[in-house]
Amino acid sequence: MDTPAHEHWTDLTVRRPDDVRTITGRRIPLSWQMEKRAGHIDRLMNRTLPEEFPDPVERGNAGDVLAVLALSESIRRDLAARCGGDIREAILLGATWTEIADAIDATPNEARGVLRDWTERQHQLHQREVERGRPLGSDADRHASVLALIELADDEPKAAGA
Repeated sequence: MDTPAHEHWTDLTVRRPDDVRTITGRRIPLSWQMEKRAGHIDRLMNRTLPEEFPDPVERGNAGDVLAVLALSESIRRDLAARCGGDIREAILLGATWTEIADAIDATPNEARGVLRDWTERQHQLHQREVERGRPLGSDADRHASVLALIELADDEPKAAGA
């Protein structure tokens, strides 16, 4: 991808997780974050090469380690923020609470808690943003439909078409 935003991102120095939001104030795609993180890790791995290595290599430094740490935290936050939506999608596609709990190494009630927290945040976002004329988040109907998913039994899949 060769867009101005991607070029800016590629050149951006990352030292804190919030540096990742400096382009648009929004999340940078995970693939971009992983690509940048991999570049820093590659330079750090080059430190293990012998000094007489025949090809020119760029060796990592403290800035690379700081970038890896900051990008890792940013990626962790982004994945955590997505988890509730992914759980909702899994339920809608027929997964059970037991299966979801296994997938995230939690109990079914802990998985329900993740979805509950997510849907509450989405509903609060909608209430704030609708006042600004931006219909983001979950309106009352969608919020209620997600809360209904939480009531499914541990091994009960969502009924098709429901």
